[in-house]
Amino acid sequence: MLTVTAAQLDAWLALFAYPLARILAMVSSAPVFGNTALPRRIRLVAGLALALGIVPALAPIPAIPLGSWSGLLTIVQQTLVGLAMGLAMRVVFAALDVLGELTSLQMGLSFATFFDPGSNGQTAVVGEFLTLLATLIFLALNGHLLMADVLARSFEWLPVNALPLHAGGWAVLVRFGAVTFSAGLLLALPVVTALLITNIALGILTRAAPQLNLFAIGFPITLTVGFGVIMLALERFAPLLQRFYDMGFDTIAALLKALA
Repeated sequence: MLTVTAAQLDAWLALFAYPLARILAMVSSAPVFGNTALPRRIRLVAGLALALGIVPALAPIPAIPLGSWSGLLTIVQQTLVGLAMGLAMRVVFAALDVLGELTSLQMGLSFATFFDPGSNGQTAVVGEFLTLLATLIFLALNGHLLMADVLARSFEWLPVNALPLHAGGWAVLVRFGAVTFSAGLLLALPVVTALLITNIALGILTRAAPQLNLFAIGFPITLTVGFGVIMLALERFAPLLQRFYDMGFDTIAALLKALA
């Protein structure tokens, strides 16, 4: 008769629980995986499926009792690591939100907003369009599969253990957060420059012919110029996003190695 002791059951649960905490945290915070439009059950099933595929291939995990304070701290630690991995990729998509906000403000579409379920707030229509486009490009480049691959490799770069995380690793994530503003501003620079020249031309035209109604002719012109520049920039959009996605994956690797 097969008998299972309490110590064996606790060891088996610990073998699965600690990696599962990191996996579920990454799934809940990463782009595409953590989209709130997906039901929680689907995200939970996706996390369990990833855990069933990754855990058997992992190196032996230290025997940390699951019900002890050390086990609780290890679960919290693994949850923070998973959240940091997902946040590193979220930064790339946040840069597109900055691009959409700046573009909408210059085009005069800042009042046209949609409810974004990802951020639980209002977002500009241009930003929503660019975010959807970036998500499609992310899926076309197999970004979701690369996220799963990085998740599996994360246990090689930062194995599960009870040792405290190195504080310098969080600085890597903070420095990468600056990319949100700099990258968004650089992406919006062509549209902002074109609309700035357009507004200067409209200002000169209004001074030359004061009888012209600036509000009647200025809004359609800025919309046309803004959408025209966006259409011209879309050709270069995918290669540029690919570079940003590569930066996100490289940051995840540098973060995990710095935390070890």
